[in-house]
Amino acid sequence: MTLFSSARGKSGRVLPGFGLSLGFTLFYLALIVLIPLSAVFLKTFTMSWDAFWNAVTSERVVASYRLSFGAAALAAFINVIFGGIVAWVLVRYRFLGKRFVDALVDLPFALPTAVAGITLTALYSANGWIGQYLAKLGLKVAFTPLGVVVALTFIGLPFVVRTVQPVLEESERELEEAAASLGAKPLQTFVRVILPSLVPSLLTGFALAFARATGEYGSVIFIAGNIPLVSEITPLFIVTKLEQYDYTGATAIAVVMLVASFILLLAINLLQAWARRKAGAK
Repeated sequence: MTLFSSARGKSGRVLPGFGLSLGFTLFYLALIVLIPLSAVFLKTFTMSWDAFWNAVTSERVVASYRLSFGAAALAAFINVIFGGIVAWVLVRYRFLGKRFVDALVDLPFALPTAVAGITLTALYSANGWIGQYLAKLGLKVAFTPLGVVVALTFIGLPFVVRTVQPVLEESERELEEAAASLGAKPLQTFVRVILPSLVPSLLTGFALAFARATGEYGSVIFIAGNIPLVSEITPLFIVTKLEQYDYTGATAIAVVMLVASFILLLAINLLQAWARRKAGAK
């Protein structure tokens, strides 16, 4: 105890002081985040305004924006619903194979994105294990925008589950029991007692899944089919520009993606902060 107390020093801190810690934090963030992002903007600034505008507003590029952001938002919304259900089942119920199911949730983290894309394409193609039955219903998944949503949903699921799961584990079951004892129905208990505490974590999971899906490339290009104006994603355009040695065109599109993603994530974070304040006020 004496050695531990003396090691902490008079300030009572185990880690170095605020100045040194903050300096290291800013240096590390600048090295890993700010400098690479600044390079993207600096490269783009070498273009004239007309060249930049033509590069980022062509018909095919705009169609790719709609697909990338639209599919990412839809996939994140689907994951909020079904990922929340998965987290609920893993926390609130005991069943055979629970640990196996819990491990499967993390599979998209460990699986290479290219392998995921090839696997999903094989499953959902017209002659695939799942696609052949969907084809009989007139539903085509592979090589369509729907296939992009499927791939983005697959890679975004763990973000929602792992964000909501700890909140459910730490929730106070006594509040639910008190609501039930006062005559509240299960749906009322969920909406008025459980859901308000889950809203911040659900928004966080949505933001993480959306951010991950927006820049996804490997798992999408195989199942998307990359049909012009139909199933081309924006990251594919960036890679295509780089392969053509059009670095300024690639960075121009990257800047648009970066700014749009930042604005959307900022809006989601502000909404999340509002939800926390509202929950705290209650």
